[in-house]
Amino acid sequence: MSTPARPGSLRRHLLIGILVPIALFVVVDTISLYRQALQAVNIAYDRTLLASAKAIGELLDVEGEGPDAVIRTELPYSALEAFEADNRSRMNYRVSNARGQWIDGAEDLTAWHGTLPNQGPYAALVDFYDDQFRGDPVRVAVLLQPVASNRGRAMAIVQVAETLELRHTLARQILVETLQRQAMLISVILVVVLVVVQRATRPVRQLSDHLRQRNEDDLTPIAHSGLPRELQPLTEATNQVMTRLQHLLDNQKRFVRDAAHQLRTPLAVLKVQVQSALRGDLEAVTALQDIEVTVDRATVLANQMLSLAKVEQLRQQRDFAPLDWSAIVRALALDLSPLIAEKDIDFALDTVPCLVLAHDWMLRELARNLLHNAIRHTPAQGTLAVRVEPDQGMAVLTITDTGEGITDELRMRLFQPFATGNTRTGTGLGLTIALEIVRSLDGSIQLNNRIEEGLVRGLDACVKLPLSSL
Repeated sequence: MSTPARPGSLRRHLLIGILVPIALFVVVDTISLYRQALQAVNIAYDRTLLASAKAIGELLDVEGEGPDAVIRTELPYSALEAFEADNRSRMNYRVSNARGQWIDGAEDLTAWHGTLPNQGPYAALVDFYDDQFRGDPVRVAVLLQPVASNRGRAMAIVQVAETLELRHTLARQILVETLQRQAMLISVILVVVLVVVQRATRPVRQLSDHLRQRNEDDLTPIAHSGLPRELQPLTEATNQVMTRLQHLLDNQKRFVRDAAHQLRTPLAVLKVQVQSALRGDLEAVTALQDIEVTVDRATVLANQMLSLAKVEQLRQQRDFAPLDWSAIVRALALDLSPLIAEKDIDFALDTVPCLVLAHDWMLRELARNLLHNAIRHTPAQGTLAVRVEPDQGMAVLTITDTGEGITDELRMRLFQPFATGNTRTGTGLGLTIALEIVRSLDGSIQLNNRIEEGLVRGLDACVKLPLSSL
């Protein structure tokens, strides 16, 4: 069984996201500065090599011209001491003719066989390259020096080689100083970033402490004042969750309260009926019939209360899909056809396909409650019409009966839980369930008396739900 990964730290992500790019930039910048500094050191010391080569070239003499020219030099080694810095570098030279034949200096210094660059930092006929001399790395300057005298003229090749101790020492010193400065810079940045990140994440820690110190039943919204704008979407989402939780808790409390209140009465009645039957106050058949009525009423009440709780559950889940409301109403009318036939009701059904975004149970329960109420209040041999049709972006269900309608007093509390005009035939939850379903589906419901010639001729129940765009 794999262990779950540890959650990442916001501060660690911030520090890594800020410091790693800075550290990479500092490393690249350090390498670049070191290379630039080393190039500058080489250019400066190459000037010394060039000056040495020129000094040697000015001391050359020649007799003859062309291939017969003889170049002579009498250069003491002390002439190069002025160019040697702090005795940490040694210079050697070699003078050759145009054919590369040795004339003076270190004969074991490798003769130059290269070509002059097109144009370097020096205008003279000079070339610089790295080589080995007597086992040590050296930097060599080559000067093509024209030699002229009253006795002839020729071209000499002057090579001056310098060991690299001083250059390497200076380069290491530059590198160390650069690294020290960069280390100080990174230290300053690290301290600044730590302080800034600590301050930036302080509201998160304060918010966490505030929520941790709350009572377990405290679902009041979190105040936005004093919080950064980046945290406000989080607090808004948290407040929305708390609002939904509070709504669920309120519904749960209401359900428990209503269940305890409403079920107490039929259970008490049932107990009295059972005791009366046991004493023999009523005949057995009559007592059982009374008990059956009470049990049926309690069963209907319990089922409707469970249905009301289910509406809230489906509202939270939002597991909706496009459904044809007309097909559901036709199937429901077929299920209730025995009740319609029992009262010999003249029934009319007119439906047009209407897709609404909902849950099948919700649409079925909504239509069942309204249609069942209409059947119950329609007199025998009365008229009942059901119509489903689209109208201005809404799916409209209209149920028209020929009952007695509703009174003004009942209209004020019609959709309230357990409000009913006849406590013997209804529980007062059917319209409450219908209203909650309609609200969950962003629709509307109306119950209006149908007035004809100044008299109430029946009731029109009209439900409107948005048509699905899927």
